[in-house]
Amino acid sequence: MARRDDTLHLGAFLYPGGHHVAAWRHPDAKADAGIDPGHYRRLAQVAEAAKFDLIFLADGVSIRGDDIDALSRTATRYVGQFEPLTLLSHLSAVTERIGLVATASTTYNEPFHVARKFASLDHLSGGRAGWNLVTSADEREAWNFGRDAHLAHARRYARAEEFVDVVTGLWDTYEDDAFVRDKGEGLFFDPDKLHVLGHRGEHFSVRGPLNVPRPPQGHPVVVQAGSSEAGKALAARTAEVIFTAQVTLEDAVAFYADVKGRLSRHGRAPDDLKIMPGAMPFLGRTRSEAQAKYDSVQALVHPVVGRSLLERMLGIDLTGYPEDGPVPDVPETNGGKSRQALLVTLARRENLSIRDLYLRIAGARGHWTLVGTAEDVADALQERFEAYGADGFNIMPPILPTGLDDVAALLIPELQRRGLFRTEYAGRTLREHLGLARPPHRVHAASAREAAE
Repeated sequence: MARRDDTLHLGAFLYPGGHHVAAWRHPDAKADAGIDPGHYRRLAQVAEAAKFDLIFLADGVSIRGDDIDALSRTATRYVGQFEPLTLLSHLSAVTERIGLVATASTTYNEPFHVARKFASLDHLSGGRAGWNLVTSADEREAWNFGRDAHLAHARRYARAEEFVDVVTGLWDTYEDDAFVRDKGEGLFFDPDKLHVLGHRGEHFSVRGPLNVPRPPQGHPVVVQAGSSEAGKALAARTAEVIFTAQVTLEDAVAFYADVKGRLSRHGRAPDDLKIMPGAMPFLGRTRSEAQAKYDSVQALVHPVVGRSLLERMLGIDLTGYPEDGPVPDVPETNGGKSRQALLVTLARRENLSIRDLYLRIAGARGHWTLVGTAEDVADALQERFEAYGADGFNIMPPILPTGLDDVAALLIPELQRRGLFRTEYAGRTLREHLGLARPPHRVHAASAREAAE
């Protein structure tokens, strides 16, 4: 297969003390990282110095789980950490180039709020904001928003389809040059360049106008994280980056071809959407050093935490099932369907017990785990990239800050040596890093379509 003529895109997916479920217990981790702004400042600056495209902060609007014993033993259920947009606003002031992406749910937010906050972040950062659109997979979030039950999966995605249209419409409230701020004439903005959205739909009634000028990027980059059929359909129409999870090369190539193949239905080109699966690297200068790092944190997984994590991700209660026995059949639930299917397939393919499976996902939660030298990991990433199984990767350091330090010191130079990753930023905005076009204002886009017809 001919080598691709583009290069990798890399995200630094930051979780307080690291992504591994036992990371906070490791001697190298900072146990109070979730509420230490200095910790995040350092991580953001390390990632920017390594020329990452973006940093990414996930979010949930509930604590994940009801088992207080398990919750009290983990730092990976959105317990004890900052709200991400507030944190990214802070980080925008101590970075200059790296993109800033955060999650906001379409089920437990309103479009006006999301449009306003991400437009503001885009202005604060000089065009580096990205919105990771999710529909929320955890029913506990409903209980914090006046609901007794989570919306059904299909309804969550129907709401998301309309939600993203309202948000992007609000971002186009003003034309780029609407704010003339002419003191002599006494004219702050040109009223002819203000466009009231006036949206009325099944889920939302939003008049507008937005009270923030059009973002520097036109629209902040729209990221999407669902890999179910509904998630892929939404991504093909609306997303510019998709975060996903595939463990095998075969699955990654199939997912890539599937999603990219849907874009033409919406008048989009394959390069209009970047696919960036999660990857958790345990890096060492030797393979034995890398394996020792992996083993050291795996040994810290508390059985209560491991079992609880698996129950949450499968959406079932495992009480009564022996840990050394097989993973039971899993009925369809109203949670995250794609990750549930991935884990059941993994368990069946490799004949894993319940304990085997929770230890396997304790690190990357179903994402791709790599253990080896920088050369080993670079080989694996390059193979997947050149086989068209990814456009880049969302790097998930197992322990922070040392896991990101290892990536910056070992893996990035190896990727650069191979010509697979940038050595300097070519632009200043997240769109420029990702090779994404700046969207024209919808009024001008409509005029151009009419002229072409």
